[in-house]
Amino acid sequence: MTQEVRPAWLQALLAMIAVVTCLVVIDQLRIFGSPWLAGIIELETQYYFVLIALLLPVVFLLYSSRMPGPPGWVLSGLDLVLAAAAFIAPLWLAWHAHAILDEGWEFLAPDHAVVASAVLWLLVLEAVRRTSGVMLCSLVLLFSVYPLVADLLPDMVSGMAISFREAAAYHAMSIESIAGLPFRAFATLVIGFLVFGTTLQHTGGGQFFIQLAFALFGGVRGGAAKVAIVSSGLMGSMSGSVITNVMTTGQLTIPAMVRNGFSARTAASVEACASTGGVLLPPIMGSTAFIMASFLDMPYYQVAAAAFIPALLYFAALFIQLDAYAARHQLVGLPATELPKLLPVVRDGWFYIGAFALLIVLLLVLQREAMAPWAASLALLVINQMSAKHRLNWAGAVNLLASTGQLLAELLAILCGVGLIIGALSVTGLSGTLVNELLFLAGDDTAVLLLTGALTSFLLGIGLTVTAAYVFLAIVLAPALLGGGLDPLAVHLFILYWGMLSFITPPVALGAFAAASIAGSGPVKTGFEAMRLGLATYLIPFLFVLNPALIGHSSAMAVFQAVVEALFGVYLIACAAQRYLPVVGEIPLLLTIPVGLSGCLVALPGLDIIQLDWSNTQGNTLGLVLILLTWSGSVWAVRDQILKKRKDF
Repeated sequence: MTQEVRPAWLQALLAMIAVVTCLVVIDQLRIFGSPWLAGIIELETQYYFVLIALLLPVVFLLYSSRMPGPPGWVLSGLDLVLAAAAFIAPLWLAWHAHAILDEGWEFLAPDHAVVASAVLWLLVLEAVRRTSGVMLCSLVLLFSVYPLVADLLPDMVSGMAISFREAAAYHAMSIESIAGLPFRAFATLVIGFLVFGTTLQHTGGGQFFIQLAFALFGGVRGGAAKVAIVSSGLMGSMSGSVITNVMTTGQLTIPAMVRNGFSARTAASVEACASTGGVLLPPIMGSTAFIMASFLDMPYYQVAAAAFIPALLYFAALFIQLDAYAARHQLVGLPATELPKLLPVVRDGWFYIGAFALLIVLLLVLQREAMAPWAASLALLVINQMSAKHRLNWAGAVNLLASTGQLLAELLAILCGVGLIIGALSVTGLSGTLVNELLFLAGDDTAVLLLTGALTSFLLGIGLTVTAAYVFLAIVLAPALLGGGLDPLAVHLFILYWGMLSFITPPVALGAFAAASIAGSGPVKTGFEAMRLGLATYLIPFLFVLNPALIGHSSAMAVFQAVVEALFGVYLIACAAQRYLPVVGEIPLLLTIPVGLSGCLVALPGLDIIQLDWSNTQGNTLGLVLILLTWSGSVWAVRDQILKKRKDF
């Protein structure tokens, strides 16, 4: 989300749009009983078109026709015309919603409906270009026009072709394209959580969680890096954007890590990895978890519960690596004079914890997903007015609403664009073709299918937003992996993880590049350092997709065993990546290979350390040999250190 100072008229307009949008959403969700707009918005599709009419024009007011960036608030005539068209076209469709439904216009539309549909199609493409850049816009354009030439392409990517009239009508008026599943999840659940995240930030919640992390972890070994892990993880869960999280929390954590003795490159890498992991962290996980729940047709709390253990492994690996790095480089914690006191921090911001706890209780205990973010936001605003230090004034409230309107408009543009991809795949049947081809290439080998899926997820995640990457992969790739007999929820988390890894992996590594701009380090070198810090992360998706116990889909004992083995394996991998073992200290370079391999064999399913699986004799033998080699080498390294110290003495 951009942070530029907006002119007063635009600030007020955005605030008004945010208020109207929130009222319409709350009314349609029936949070407070029967909707008062029932006589105006009778159909679900009318509600969707009204949301588009409210939010899509904001994109053309905020972003100029030149890419990238806002227009300096000098709007061109083209921007005003497009904003007006983005308001009128969806409202026209909302007005004719009954005819669209009763007469099947999505398949056989009159001329005036085709014109309105084509206008909306083009406006969504332009909105995607302005908010997300040329890469995503090109992908959306390519897929959205694919139905026009589907029958002319090679068999592997061929499908059923339709005319321009049919394509425009289908994209605009069906519930499989622009108003498809991602947009419907946005309209019913995501908006409330975006409002909560923005409210938390603008009432001082982001600063509070950073201060709390400094008070708790700032004084320990390598404390600044551990503060970054905690604070960026928490804020990333709410923002849902790696880049936004890096550019907000990173402004505080990266300079603190540099002062603590970390190199600029390592500091930037830590922030990139932590911000990336935040999007994978329950309870909110940005907006992606809600869309995942919609894809899987299951309650949101089940997705959040399943994502908890993989997220724990992710942050545990990062935490262990940073602790080993700090120990190896003899980095101490931050001076006590630079750290806030815990009790004053909690006293000044206790209500942020209360609002977060209320959200979790409503989500996971009472399972009131629609009401949870609105109730938590309301509680936060009410209690905020009792705090003299954090109380919102009139200008702050307007800025909060304006930022909310801008964030909603940006995400709406992205989701409508991704909806065009889904619509094209749906109407032509291409998704089924791609699934069959992938299954054919992999054969019956699950490992090959997973490796192919991981590479596909990584490549398609490059340059896309978190939500756009996940939705596209869920349509194209998930059915193929499910065809291999894997757990559905584990598969969707797998593609989310591998799509996210593009944010810390060169050649693109957008999260690492954003952090490097703050730290003043080389972007490419920062990307490779982030890749090394997140080394265990590349293994974690394979762990839970091959062993559903790691997402809670097994007995309590099996879950416990899987978690212990995975943690031990991740621990060894993290230590190998930093060439450091507790007690032993720094280990020789040659020993890092057996340490890392033993970690992989411990963590991966098939080698059980608590209860050895004797049916896998080769795996057990190799794993035990590597572990014995590792620790014998470590003992030898300790012996060398003792002898050296005696000699020096």
